[in-house]
Amino acid sequence: MLEAAAYLETENGRKYLAQLCKHFAHKIEVSYTETQGECRFVCGTAILEADDKGLRMVATSDDAQGLAETQSVIESHLVRFAFRENLQALDWRQDEAARTP
Repeated sequence: MLEAAAYLETENGRKYLAQLCKHFAHKIEVSYTETQGECRFVCGTAILEADDKGLRMVATSDDAQGLAETQSVIESHLVRFAFRENLQALDWRQDEAARTP
């Protein structure tokens, strides 16, 4: 299983977690609370964790292509929802580096 993680420092982490999960729930299996979410895509899974300081996103997949696709789906939607923050590309870290923000 491959894994990559990214962190967005923002006071709107919980808001973005809810927006992402509600949006994806129209098409895929999603479970979420105010601070945690899991989105199960065909290409992989995204785990979201939010607090007062930001939003941590962990993408997992069985292969590199699925991991890249999962990262892309999460990032492209987050950029759209967080347009007021003028986001640049997220800094995705893979495997061991993914475990530390």
